[in-house]
Amino acid sequence: MTTLIATGRSHVTVPSPVGPLTIVAQGGKIAGLYMDAQRHAPEAASFGLPGDPADEPFAAAAAQLAAYFDGDLTEFDLPLSPAGTDFQLRVWEGLQAIPYGETVSYGELARRLGNPSASRAVGLANGKNPIAIVVPCHRVIGANGSLTGYGGGLDRKRFLLGLERATLA
Repeated sequence: MTTLIATGRSHVTVPSPVGPLTIVAQGGKIAGLYMDAQRHAPEAASFGLPGDPADEPFAAAAAQLAAYFDGDLTEFDLPLSPAGTDFQLRVWEGLQAIPYGETVSYGELARRLGNPSASRAVGLANGKNPIAIVVPCHRVIGANGSLTGYGGGLDRKRFLLGLERATLA
């Protein structure tokens, strides 16, 4: 059994309908969840050593991701530890408050965070989200309802939103 050192990172890669997902853990918490070819992903060397998929938090993350993709899970319950600025952390927390199957605009998210003029800053923080899918940055869209940029690509964003809407139907 692999033991994580609080300052060390380890990772595992799990399959998914949107391609391989790399789960990065540090100190027993999820520090990253990256899609292959994801924009703003750090260098693979920062993921740490390979971990054991049977260890936590990897096993719980893999099980919850599988349930999400099967349409059986609408809210993740995982220990998270994203690294970012205070503003980024606030935005990522705001993302987690967007209900499953719903979308909000960047401007609306900025308003919810108490800074209605910060839609561009919200967009930048959204794009730097290190924990894809679990912290649902895919639920943020343009003011006109368009599917604007997504670090994993618009096809994946479309897939994730479609999955959530189909589950609710």
